[in-house]
Amino acid sequence: QVATLLKTRGIIPTTQRIEIGRLVFAGPQHLSAEQILERLASAGVRVSKATVYNTLNLFAARGLVRQINVDPVRTCFDSNTGAHYHFHNIDTGELSDLAVPAIEFSRLPNPPPGTELAGVDVVIRVRRKSG
Repeated sequence: QVATLLKTRGIIPTTQRIEIGRLVFAGPQHLSAEQILERLASAGVRVSKATVYNTLNLFAARGLVRQINVDPVRTCFDSNTGAHYHFHNIDTGELSDLAVPAIEFSRLPNPPPGTELAGVDVVIRVRRKSG
């Protein structure tokens, strides 16, 4: 099933890409490359860090996952490629989906000449209430 999905996006389904795909496409989730490496290693699958990063970037370029820059040092890959936004809990690092209708934009700026709007990413940072 993963091999077929990869082929439909013009991706050669190598063994490593299929293993990464099985993990990433198992359900709606937000995973970092490090989390994917840990889970693959726990399952006895040997894949290099470079292969995981290259594969995730390829999946993102082909529209199979969304790349979310959570903060300057952490990137997650979202298996839900439909339109939605995110809450980021800065205490736990957890990302959770937020439906598009939950946020309203009254106005967006016009894009630069010769370009068009391709999407809007919103990450709302939250933390535990103090006191």
